Amino acid sequence: MTTTATRSEPRIHRAWWVAGITMAALVAAAGFRSSTGALLVPLEEEFGWSRATTSGAVSLNLIVYGLTAPFAAALMERFGVRHVVAAALALVAVGSGLTLVMTSPWQLWLLWGFAVGIGTGALALVFGAVVAQRWFVRHRGLVVGIFSAASSTGQLVFLPAIAQLADGPGWRWAAGLVAVFALALVPLVLWLLRDHPADVGTTAYGAAAATSDAVDPVAAPAPRAVPDAGAGTVALRTLRESSSSRTFWILFGTFWICGWSTNGLIGTHFIPAAHDHGMPATTSAGLLALIGVFDIAGTIASGWLTDRVDSRYLLCGYYFFRGLSLLAVPWLLGPHVHPSLFLFILFYGLDWVATVPPTVALCRQHFGAERASVVFGWVFAAHMVGAGVAASFAGWVREWRGDYFGAWLTAGLLCVLAAGACLLIPRVREGVTAAT
Repeated sequence: MTTTATRSEPRIHRAWWVAGITMAALVAAAGFRSSTGALLVPLEEEFGWSRATTSGAVSLNLIVYGLTAPFAAALMERFGVRHVVAAALALVAVGSGLTLVMTSPWQLWLLWGFAVGIGTGALALVFGAVVAQRWFVRHRGLVVGIFSAASSTGQLVFLPAIAQLADGPGWRWAAGLVAVFALALVPLVLWLLRDHPADVGTTAYGAAAATSDAVDPVAAPAPRAVPDAGAGTVALRTLRESSSSRTFWILFGTFWICGWSTNGLIGTHFIPAAHDHGMPATTSAGLLALIGVFDIAGTIASGWLTDRVDSRYLLCGYYFFRGLSLLAVPWLLGPHVHPSLFLFILFYGLDWVATVPPTVALCRQHFGAERASVVFGWVFAAHMVGAGVAASFAGWVREWRGDYFGAWLTAGLLCVLAAGACLLIPRVREGVTAAT
């Protein structure tokens, strides 16, 4: 009987097909998000807008992007991942497409801040965490690492092309590329993505092995159940229940710093900062894309380590060394790429979003599999609010001081603080959920 059942199973588990289309959507969302840094200077030159104006639009985008995440996770629980993701891609296409005809700053804030912010927020790493939680038991940490690396792949694929288009035909061609690609993904998502293994008569990858080997008994996803409350109610209720936990606030605060030191500072201001030092935008965009190349390896490795090493120690090391690297940036930027700057790109790239797999694991360990996705949604919201504050803060520092020195110093010190805070998270025994 066992042999017959085995022969009837598909050669490739359906979870990997779902993971593939999830990767494509995450790559696209990351590409849409990373395009803003390459378009700041062209927009300022054409419309005469200040760095504070354009940075403010990016800040709004990042904040809306983050705050969308927990509600998107709850919407996915209620209406299904497939429909939410397809709607999000369509919204990104509309928001990016309408920038082609904008003429005023308020339109930039509306389209970049709200339309693209909400659309990409629903396609954030919370989306990947939901898919990994539902479809994988074996190699879940590794899969989360692969999904996290998709954000870097998005930079790698899109950013050099966007920078070249902005520098050549113009920024409208770059915005158009984003709109067309987002729209093209919608039918693929509707065709390949499925909400839950039970929808196609299967189980999560590795679920049977987890049951027989007694590995993480709370990890195997339960059959799909529609929540008995609206998405907003579920998200807010989870926040209220989790907010009594010290662990939640440590993860919330450290991920706020993570967003400050990545999307908010490097993702938004690395290209303009390098431009201040005489480096061409195409060169700095290439370096930012190179960060994405190294981060693919770093984040996948972090996912592998998360399955084997205490996540608290991983986060401590990631934040500490990231802080040291950011403190060195003011002395590394220049008109040319020197070996020391390349070493920063290598080191920082390996650490870019390596924090995601251990953070997701800690959410699951401390708050349980059922609440982990929405809890991580709120933690991720802190990440993007921190990024939004950093984008405006760095733009304000640049306007006030004429350089980014204060922004680099602040980000470096915050990361060192986050490293120490991670050691205050209590340890949880395998298979035991404790919100403390």
